[in-house]
Amino acid sequence: MFNVGDKIVYPMHGAGIIEAIEEKEILGERKRYYVMKMPLGNMKVMIPINNVESIGIRDVIGQKDADKVFKSFETRSHEQPSNWNKRYRENMEKIKSGDVFEVADVVKSLMLREKNRGLSTGERKMLHSAKQILISELVLAKNMNPSDVEEMINSRLWN
Repeated sequence: MFNVGDKIVYPMHGAGIIEAIEEKEILGERKRYYVMKMPLGNMKVMIPINNVESIGIRDVIGQKDADKVFKSFETRSHEQPSNWNKRYRENMEKIKSGDVFEVADVVKSLMLREKNRGLSTGERKMLHSAKQILISELVLAKNMNPSDVEEMINSRLWN
């Protein structure tokens, strides 16, 4: 169970801070929800409390793990499948896992692919989405602003 003020990650959506716990009636059914405020885009998300485990909600990583994520951008990633469909499926599974290191790997490999070969429209959307998910967690883990986090990622990758 999480509490108001906790920093959590909602896989496929990103990280945020629980602002409230509310009870709502939706489609005739009363349920309790976490109301999470996202640091990017000032968006609020309602998460049914009884679905937290199945969704994969977890705490935001600590500063040490955040430093490891930044460090991971300094090493070159493994070669991904040349088949677009296979590569897309593998990357989508990594993002769905909710694991920050897997999401970082997707961001890194797609950014390198974009630089070297370019990306299809689908992969460009995936890169944008994965980057937003990653940045939202790193913003909360390191207490930084989004543009500084993005700059740190970019500077490590291109050096």
